[in-house]
Amino acid sequence: MKTTQQPAPAPRTSYANPVNDPTVQPVPVSVVEQVDAADITLSNPKRAVISLGSNLGNRLETLQGAIDALEDTPGVRVKAVSPVYETEPWGVEPGSQPSYFNAVVLIKTTLPPESLLERGHAIEEAFERVRDERWGPRTIDVDILTYQNVVSDDPRLTLPHPRAHERAFVLVPWHDVDPEAEVPGRGEVASLLTEVGTEGVTLRTDLELRLPE
Repeated sequence: MKTTQQPAPAPRTSYANPVNDPTVQPVPVSVVEQVDAADITLSNPKRAVISLGSNLGNRLETLQGAIDALEDTPGVRVKAVSPVYETEPWGVEPGSQPSYFNAVVLIKTTLPPESLLERGHAIEEAFERVRDERWGPRTIDVDILTYQNVVSDDPRLTLPHPRAHERAFVLVPWHDVDPEAEVPGRGEVASLLTEVGTEGVTLRTDLELRLPE
């Protein structure tokens, strides 16, 4: 009987520079030990919302690389990804920096907030995020907007994010992925968005971020 050889599956597209692949950034051993068992089923996960922004390099690939790195983190599952929006930089003179691509990601996680923050910083470092100046340009910005309904004034990780409620580039994509969302202590995202408005936030219908498989 003649057999037909099946073509080899196409390799998975890599959206990150292999040299700076965020997935190679190690999660601390203590964190791995803490979440490995729960990671199998994500037993009793917490819901968190993360904002991503990039205005240097290949912005779309960087956003996708950050999303993939989150998904590859033990104890984290990416559940929804917003459309891509293009916005002008916040807090600087118009035209002084390239525009941003922004997106919001919903995740479920067994990581505590501090460990999730550490992972976000590791992703930023993998993409060579530079912190020379406030509001400076960056390859990637990873911000935790909310973690469950936690309210904390810890200066290292203030929850909810202290400026999320006044930033259209955060509220618009957040409303897209969760129209019923609320900012703890601030109100519904939809109401906040009505107050802030959507000026300067442009939907990029020609671009798309992939939800990790």
